[in-house]
Amino acid sequence: MDYRFKPISKTCAGTGEPLVPGEICYSALIEKDGSYDREDYSEAGWNGLPEGGIGFWKCIVPQPEQKSVSAIDPESLLQYFEQIVDQTNPQQQKLTYVLALSLLQRRRLKLDGSTVRDDVEYLQLSGVRGEGPYEVRDQQIPESELQQLQSALNEQLSSQWDAA
Repeated sequence: MDYRFKPISKTCAGTGEPLVPGEICYSALIEKDGSYDREDYSEAGWNGLPEGGIGFWKCIVPQPEQKSVSAIDPESLLQYFEQIVDQTNPQQQKLTYVLALSLLQRRRLKLDGSTVRDDVEYLQLSGVRGEGPYEVRDQQIPESELQQLQSALNEQLSSQWDAA
């Protein structure tokens, strides 16, 4: 049988103080009115299994999640893509390729095919709402470099959208 409980709280059920990322906390499974609930306690707020408690576990309060490109809506990503798609700078072309892959994953762009000119493959793309057509050079990027470029793109987009 599968049970689903809420994720860790931000505050201690015992003291009302914020739970600090990286510190130890105790999570208890409590039965209340025929349903099960999770309560989280800091070390200072933990006084043992509370009334109605079925069990508990000790864990570390996780670090908050970082904002990522996925928080940026696909329309904004497409607008940025349209601004840079015709750039000729090789590094910018790599970022354009990574952005195109991201928009393909988000189903905001679709792959219409590919073409080869002078032994170079180009992806032929269009927007799902009729935008385009766009042509992006297939960069044949190794996985390790692709991850670095995705991080750089995330950083660049986050700083642009945070400033807006």
